[in-house]
Amino acid sequence: MTERIPVQELYVKPPKIYPKKISGVFAKLRTASMWLLLGWYYLAPWLTWNDRQAILFDLPNRKFHLFGLTLWPQDFIFLSWLLILAALSLFFFTALAGRLWCGYACPQTVWTKAFLWMERITEGDRNARMRLDKAPLSIEKIRKKTAKHTLWILFALATGYTFVGYFVPIRELSTEILAGTLGGWAWFWVLFYSFATYGNAGKLREQVCIYMCPYARFQGAMFDRDTLVIAYDPKRGEPRGARKRDAVVDGQTLGDCIDCKQCVHVCPTGIDIRDGLQIECIACAACIDACDEIMDKMSYPRGLIRYTTERNETEHRTRIMRPRILIYGALLFTLLVLFVVALSMRSPLRVDILKDRGKLYSLTDEGLVENIYTLKIMNLDQQPHQYMVRVEAPVTHQLIGDTTISVESGAIASLPLRLRMDPYELKDISSEVRFIITDQQDQTVEVVETSNFVKPGNMRSR
Repeated sequence: MTERIPVQELYVKPPKIYPKKISGVFAKLRTASMWLLLGWYYLAPWLTWNDRQAILFDLPNRKFHLFGLTLWPQDFIFLSWLLILAALSLFFFTALAGRLWCGYACPQTVWTKAFLWMERITEGDRNARMRLDKAPLSIEKIRKKTAKHTLWILFALATGYTFVGYFVPIRELSTEILAGTLGGWAWFWVLFYSFATYGNAGKLREQVCIYMCPYARFQGAMFDRDTLVIAYDPKRGEPRGARKRDAVVDGQTLGDCIDCKQCVHVCPTGIDIRDGLQIECIACAACIDACDEIMDKMSYPRGLIRYTTERNETEHRTRIMRPRILIYGALLFTLLVLFVVALSMRSPLRVDILKDRGKLYSLTDEGLVENIYTLKIMNLDQQPHQYMVRVEAPVTHQLIGDTTISVESGAIASLPLRLRMDPYELKDISSEVRFIITDQQDQTVEVVETSNFVKPGNMRSR
């Protein structure tokens, strides 16, 4: 009889983590950050600016409204620039203060904290939640679980609805939902982002940070010996051991760590910071608050777990201004200044000149050479404008066609023009001409574009 070989599991389901509620300086900072960021997220779509939604990524009309600024597909360079600035800011603050983003501002952290708060008010703190999960099914358990998931679902739906409100005018979205006329695709995206919020913040939680987020993997490239991290002081804490307050154990041979494991119980990713810096640590500083609270009860100095740097641990000093910080800072400042300057110089008028390639020139009955051009005029302003066109050429010329045109907001208008010159007055076969397009309402808005005027090669100048 063939012996059966046991199957090795390639995936082990991680144990559920029950973070304990903690109070302290950093806990208050995280709570303030959560309220600030969530408040901005849910209220921002309702802000108005010049009778329109202040922040709206209007994909159907290809407009991105950011308060008084409207970006079009032609302004894609500015959107790319913003992403580069965001990435460089992340590099700069990571090199300076570690995973500051992860602990206080990352959407996964913020929404998970909100979901944990709803879990606590319905099921209780850590021990109560653990007892409830182990308890057999009962009316009380069903009631508490139903209350929790109801709050989660409502909060997730509000999140998905608000997210779609950044792309569809939120007042129109609200009206259509209440009237039952919202389209299928809009409902799909509302429910999709609601489900994503419910799954990430309610179910996956720390697994998103540990397994799905790439930031923890490449952050090591941005860390150095002077990067601020959360660390446990083994010289002061070891050997650890339990003892009563103010007790003397073996002539005070024990370290300050009483092995209460409170730093583990409050950790949202379930790690033990005493094992050293780990990629799972999101630098939320909950362990610092928990340890300081125990140190106060034991009448020991605070700071057994604290923000510090590797250099400070070994050399008792920290360098803030170092090459990495200076390079990141200089690049960030330079790009930010250039971005502001480029944005301030951005013209609401764009013009492209297309020369007729099928017929380079033609001769008129008067003996003049004629070239045909098509001006593509785009109005990037929020209001319709009327523009006037004139031409500067090296010799006397005639501009045939309507030299004024009205263009609606965000529209592109085509203006065909014919330019005639005496070929015998032109020195070269190809001469440069300048088209000057001016806003009739605002003379300061002006665009100058150049093109070529071509004549036959056998016509020499007099």
